[in-house]
Amino acid sequence: MIATPQQPPKMSFEDYLEWESQQEIRYEYVKGEVFAMTGGTIPHNDIALNLYRALYPHLRSRGCRVNVSDVKVQVSPKSIYYYPDVIVSCDPQDLNARKFIQKPKLIVEVLSPGTSAKDRGEKFTYYLTIPSLQEYILIDSETISVERYSRGEGRMWLYYPYQAGDTITLPSIEFEFPIELLYEGIVFEIDE
Repeated sequence: MIATPQQPPKMSFEDYLEWESQQEIRYEYVKGEVFAMTGGTIPHNDIALNLYRALYPHLRSRGCRVNVSDVKVQVSPKSIYYYPDVIVSCDPQDLNARKFIQKPKLIVEVLSPGTSAKDRGEKFTYYLTIPSLQEYILIDSETISVERYSRGEGRMWLYYPYQAGDTITLPSIEFEFPIELLYEGIVFEIDE
């Protein structure tokens, strides 16, 4: 018999930070409730790392930081904390952050069947409320497809879809790259 971790009771933000630091797995925090992070697939991980490798040298010279998976973002103080797949911040207060990023400029989620609905729904809704956020990127892990949401005027967000052969533009960090860079080394499952 395999023991499954018990869902902890509701807790305060302060209790969450202390409690989570003692756990073997990561937990996201939404309005007093904690949710265990599930393990991703190898393609999911490889896509995030491919993007990280491309962004790191570009951002480092600009005084920005880029993190992958194990760094949480504060969506709302003392209320909502998520672990995006890739997060970029150029805010001086985040450059030496120890527990979480507060002012992200760009957030990326790599979609998989188990996370797609949450990344497109709940997380999408909350991420777009972060004042510093300029772009939200969704990368499909099962087909060559990327979606970019870019902050427009007022509360408007502009949508940019990308497919095989396209060059992805990230104006928030002045960076462009071919979509194939994300999928380098990725083997897609073939339905038979």
